[in-house]
Amino acid sequence: MNVIEVSHLQKSFGETLAVKDFTLQVKKGEICGFLGPNGSGKTTTLRMLCGLLTPDSGSGRCLGYDILEQSYEIKCHVGYMTQSFSLYHDLTADENLNFIARAYSIENRKSKIEKILKEFDLIERRHQLVGTLSGGWKQRLALAGCLLHEPKLLLLDEPTAGVDPKARRDFWDNIFALSQQGITTLVSTHYMDEAERCTKLVYISYGHLLAEGSITEIIAKANLVTWAVLGDDLMVLEKKLRGLPGVEQVIFFGNKLHVSGTNPHLFNQSIAPFKNSNWQQIPSSLEDAFINFVAKADHQQV
Repeated sequence: MNVIEVSHLQKSFGETLAVKDFTLQVKKGEICGFLGPNGSGKTTTLRMLCGLLTPDSGSGRCLGYDILEQSYEIKCHVGYMTQSFSLYHDLTADENLNFIARAYSIENRKSKIEKILKEFDLIERRHQLVGTLSGGWKQRLALAGCLLHEPKLLLLDEPTAGVDPKARRDFWDNIFALSQQGITTLVSTHYMDEAERCTKLVYISYGHLLAEGSITEIIAKANLVTWAVLGDDLMVLEKKLRGLPGVEQVIFFGNKLHVSGTNPHLFNQSIAPFKNSNWQQIPSSLEDAFINFVAKADHQQV
């Protein structure tokens, strides 16, 4: 069963085309990672899916509701977390949850707020002003607020940006637990380690879908041959390799270079004079694939 099923969505703001011919299906219980550079159209897409923006063209359904005709129903059944968490900083955690519960006309709101505070270990923070909470606690409170009305679909816009590693790990533990309960999640992120936790990935750039599938499928679609290079003078080597025929990307990963290409004949010819015992062929990573997709999209825009 597809919880999200949209076809050929387009959205413009004036002369700026934010989303172009976007098609996506997400199944019940999936954790779908939504990746792309800043300004690629991720937030606009999420807002169309949750009923906050109306597409200029295209069609689709979320949770069985038509995104063009039933935006109110979608809003009632979707949990949407914005990049800024949408919390009132001059209210306490408890007051924020009460506001959200009233906005959704939730019955028995006191008992449900008490339950969600316990589930997210927020009891001791309930009377603290949100403006004084750390990024990790704000994130936890925002997710708790998203779940108050018991949605079946979560749309999360870069929910781990600016929070510490432990808060990120705790957040993803919660997402996995929700997935086991049948809740579907579409989450935008810039972190490759988070993308690798998703059951499905979607790459978007300049508003256009570049690739989608599992991690294995995404890497296979990139069709990259990659070598890792160790040793001294890697800065000099990087300058020599960049721009050679068949060498599509040369990227530093810590103390080594990843050198990749998709045309084996040209690529191997170009790197042959430089290869020595410091070179080792490796499986291409998700980050190698992502950088390659985005580089090609940038090139097509030039």
